[in-house]
Amino acid sequence: MARSTWWWPCLLAAVLCAAGGAAAQETCAGAVPTPPRRGARVSVADFGGAGDGRTLNTAAFARAVASIERRRAPGGATLYVPPGVWLTGPFNLTSRMTLFLARGAVIRATQDTSSWPLIEPLPSYGRGRELPGARYISLIHGNGLQDVVIKGENGTIDGQGSVWWNMWKKGTLLYTRPHLLELRSSSDIIVSNVVFQDSPFWNIHPVYCSNVLVRNVTVLAPHDSPNTDGIDPDSSSNVCIEDCYISTGDDAVAIKSGWDEYGITYGRPSSDITVRRITGSSPFAGFAIGSETSGGVENVLAEHLNFFGSGFGIHIKTNSGRGGFIRNVTVSDVTLDNVRYGLRIAGDVGGHPDDHYNRSALPVVDSLTIKNVQGQNIKEAGLIKGIANSAFSRICLSNVKFNGGALVRPWKCEAVSGGALDVQPSPCTELTTTSGTSFCTNSL
Repeated sequence: MARSTWWWPCLLAAVLCAAGGAAAQETCAGAVPTPPRRGARVSVADFGGAGDGRTLNTAAFARAVASIERRRAPGGATLYVPPGVWLTGPFNLTSRMTLFLARGAVIRATQDTSSWPLIEPLPSYGRGRELPGARYISLIHGNGLQDVVIKGENGTIDGQGSVWWNMWKKGTLLYTRPHLLELRSSSDIIVSNVVFQDSPFWNIHPVYCSNVLVRNVTVLAPHDSPNTDGIDPDSSSNVCIEDCYISTGDDAVAIKSGWDEYGITYGRPSSDITVRRITGSSPFAGFAIGSETSGGVENVLAEHLNFFGSGFGIHIKTNSGRGGFIRNVTVSDVTLDNVRYGLRIAGDVGGHPDDHYNRSALPVVDSLTIKNVQGQNIKEAGLIKGIANSAFSRICLSNVKFNGGALVRPWKCEAVSGGALDVQPSPCTELTTTSGTSFCTNSL
C-alpha cells in the first residue's frame, strides 16, 4: 500500500524554504488551515474571574465561552487569560475560538473532585478506560467543534493531579480519571506554546478528530504519576505532533484507535500521522502505538526523536482480541540514552475492557520500517513477538545499533518475518530471510 501523501504540501513548502536558509526545518504547520483573524477578544477577568489562586473561576470561564458563542464575531474570538493563577473546574470550548494564555498565566484545576462532572464513555472504548461506566470530563473539553486554537506565551495548564494519582494508588477511584484536554469529533485544531503539567490522566487527547497540529508544547508530570501519557491521538486523522518536550509517568506519544470489540465496531482508524522532533523521558515508552488499536493504525511517520531515561525507546503493542491493524509505519532518526529496551514490537500487551471480546479477533501487523536508530546505555536490544496465528510481517530494521556499558542483551523474536540490514547486536534469524531483506531494501 502506498503511503498517504497528505503532508507533502507542507514538506514541499519546507524544502522551498530550506533552499533560502539552512536553518529551515520540515514542518506540518500547513496541515491545519491558518485561523482567520479573530474578530474579537474577551478576557476571563471581564466575566468575574480572579487570578488570585483562590477564587473558583469555573462559572467565569463558562460565561466567557458562552459570550464568544453568542457574538459570532467574524473569524471567531479569543478568550484571553491574563497573568495570574486561575483556579477552575472543567469548562467547554466552542468553535472558532482561541484560548490564549499570557506569559505567567496558569489555568489550575481544582482538586475538589466533586466539582468534576461525569460524561458517557467513548463508544470506541465501551466504558471508562480504567473503570466500567462513566468517566470524569476533562479539564478543558470540546465536542463537535471546528477551528479551535489553544496557544499562548508558554502559559501553563496545571491539572494538580496528585489527588487523582493518590486515589488511583489507594484503589478509591469511582470512575476513570479526567484528561487535561480532550477534543472529540472536532477538526482544524492547533495547540501550541503552552505547558501542560500534572494531568490527572492522559494530557492531550484528540479523539475522532481530523486536522490536528500540536507543536512547541511542553508536557510535564513526575515519573511515578500513573498513566499520565503526553499526547494520545486516538481514532484521528491528519495529525502532526512536532517540536515538543515531554517528560511524564507514561508513554510520551501514544497513537490509539479504540479498545477490543468496541473499537472494532466503531471502526475509525488513526491515520496519516506525523511525529517529529520530540525529546523527553518516561518510565514507559518515548514513542508508542497501542495497545488500543482495534480501529486500526496506518500511515505513520515518526522521525528525529530523542529519548533518555526511559523504559522503551519505541514500543508498538497490541494483543489477541484487539483485531484491527498496524501497518505502513516508519520510525527513523532516533537517538536513545539510558533506555532498557531499544525497541519492542509485541502482540501480548494490554488488558481487555470485559469478558465479551472476541478471542479470535487477531490484529494484523505489517510493513513496519525502523531505521537510523542509535542507542547508548541500552540494556536489551529488543523484542519482536508476534502472535502464533497472526505473525507480524515485513518488519524492516536498518541501521539500528544499540550499545551498553556491558554487553547488550540480544534480540528476541517470535512469529515474525522481515529483514535486517546493519543491525547491532546481530539480528535474530527471523529477520534475515531473503524475501524479508528484499522488502527491507525496497522500503528504504
